[in-house]
Amino acid sequence: MLADKQTPSTIDIGTARVRRLDISFSKALSTGQHGFSERLRLLTLRLQTSLELDRLLDFFFEEVSNLVPLRALSYSHSSTDFQLQIGEANGFDVSYSLSHSGDCLGELCLFSSQYVPDPVLEQLENALDCLLFPLRNALLYRQAVQASLKDPLTGAGNRAAMVHALSRETELSRRHSQAVSVIMLDMDHFKRLNDTYGHQAGDAALKATALLLKEQLRNVDMVFRFGGEEFVLVLSNSGPEAAAVVAERIRAAIQNLCLLVGDKQVRLSASLGCATHQPGESQDDLLRRADQALYQAKQDGRNLTRVASA
Repeated sequence: MLADKQTPSTIDIGTARVRRLDISFSKALSTGQHGFSERLRLLTLRLQTSLELDRLLDFFFEEVSNLVPLRALSYSHSSTDFQLQIGEANGFDVSYSLSHSGDCLGELCLFSSQYVPDPVLEQLENALDCLLFPLRNALLYRQAVQASLKDPLTGAGNRAAMVHALSRETELSRRHSQAVSVIMLDMDHFKRLNDTYGHQAGDAALKATALLLKEQLRNVDMVFRFGGEEFVLVLSNSGPEAAAVVAERIRAAIQNLCLLVGDKQVRLSASLGCATHQPGESQDDLLRRADQALYQAKQDGRNLTRVASA
């Protein structure tokens, strides 16, 4: 919950400026015009070095924090299903709806421990202007990448997308001390389902499961089809306890899922294994521990959740 809120104004960068309230500030942070122009130049150059949204916003947050005492940044772009939070989102916040030439570039919210005075807010908005073109390019790049990283049957991310996402999440975990967990999920008795009702029924079960997984997770979490009847879920900023709760909730939801095949109702179930990334652990080792927990769930009778040991 936010402790306080600055002017709840939303701006459309390029067509309007945020409206101000007549507030007195005890201290106005400022910098000389020449020094500020140089900072903007360096910011622009740095923002041109990456097409990855998370790195781009991380660069922006780092540079702008030299102007404003920021404690967090929150960004979302619905059409590319991207959300990112850096730091603890509390204190006073200023929100922006970013757009350029009619293109929606997402929603950005910046959090500060104190009110931001007007002169510094103007500097902040000048810095936002530097972000627009790199952000637009990064979003176009993400859209192109997304088209090549989806499983055509379920619409979930494919294995290549999972590798990319896990690399990004583990890097964020290292840099910001945020936990990241994975859940490996395998449909129980899937071969029997295919043999009894046909591959179309198996495909329908996979589609229904993928949809259920997306509905059960937060927007910041990700679903991938690992292969066959197996899925991998990547839970951002989630430790072992939270991952276990999510996995058990999903297991129960799949158990209650009823698949209609012709005039018959078919019940499904799944086994799940959870693992939380450890400092210095490779992506392969993280997945291996989750797979071992999944194997234990299968060994213990299926339709179960197991958590990997540290």
